[in-house]
Amino acid sequence: MKRAIRLGLALLLLAALLFGAQYALTRMALNAKAARGAVIDSFNGVAVYYNGGVNETHGRHLTADGYNLGLKYQCVEFVKRYYHARFGHRMADAYGHARAFFQPGLASGALNRQRGLLQFANGGSEPPRVEDILVFGPSLFNPYGHVAIVAEVNAHAVIVVQQNAGPLLSSREAFPYRRRGAQLWLADERVLGWLRLPPPVALALAPSSAAALSVTAR
Repeated sequence: MKRAIRLGLALLLLAALLFGAQYALTRMALNAKAARGAVIDSFNGVAVYYNGGVNETHGRHLTADGYNLGLKYQCVEFVKRYYHARFGHRMADAYGHARAFFQPGLASGALNRQRGLLQFANGGSEPPRVEDILVFGPSLFNPYGHVAIVAEVNAHAVIVVQQNAGPLLSSREAFPYRRRGAQLWLADERVLGWLRLPPPVALALAPSSAAALSVTAR
């Protein structure tokens, strides 16, 4: 009995230590060279900002007419700001964590009406394209998921540009893929799939510029 109690207490202590470490790491800025809100990258003229700890927030970013772009400087804010700046795109559902961008059970290639974008599943026949939104599901230390913009697709990997990827990750990251017959799989099991503008919208850029949506200009 005493041995079981000691084991139980040890497991509780270990769990508390892991939780405490995770809580601290996700709220600490580990990049001493960048200040919170500093521009650390850009893609097609749309800036990527440094967030600090991955769970930090710095207020909500709204457009001049009140459309919600997300919490500064989270991954969702970058993706929505990018699509608004590049394509004038507004999501019907302007809220939700990154994981909610992917609608389970929707046929690959069908319209995700919440996001106003075509949805393709990882493991389908349609590969990602530049400027698609890559959607990641939750993981052990990230229950919210993650989103990023596809910056390049080469013969071996899909390279994304991302905001608030984590304390040790870059704003650019490569995800190798493999093919099984007609199917294409991104090797990272967290990748649920990708979203894409329907063709008529993708042909015309919006009049709003990336500069007009600069967080620092607000």
